[in-house]
Amino acid sequence: MKFDFDNERPIYIQLVEQLRIGILTSTFSIGDKIPSVRDLAMLAKVNPNTMQKALAELEEEKLIYTERTNGKFVTKDVKLINKIRDNLAKEKAKEFFSSMKKIGMDENETIDYLQDLIKK
Repeated sequence: MKFDFDNERPIYIQLVEQLRIGILTSTFSIGDKIPSVRDLAMLAKVNPNTMQKALAELEEEKLIYTERTNGKFVTKDVKLINKIRDNLAKEKAKEFFSSMKKIGMDENETIDYLQDLIKK
């Protein structure tokens, strides 16, 4: 997994988002063990404490869980993953429609525009 960061938001929030996407897109497969905090931190080139904070948030969301002495694993709850994917899709769609509105296109115009793009 490759991590990309910008300077406008806290790194741990960006880590949470990128790791969440990794789970939703099966970069980290359902039920699989994820790399250790240290290994992920080295991969992302961040402090292990920052990575631990991001993983703790994913654990609160129940996207990952810890097995004592065995490490951290991706949830096996497919319904949860689908629910989070749907919520993220809704959020992204709302952002997109809001951006289109700012350039003067209402929802129907935006939908028509997208349908035309798909046809081409």
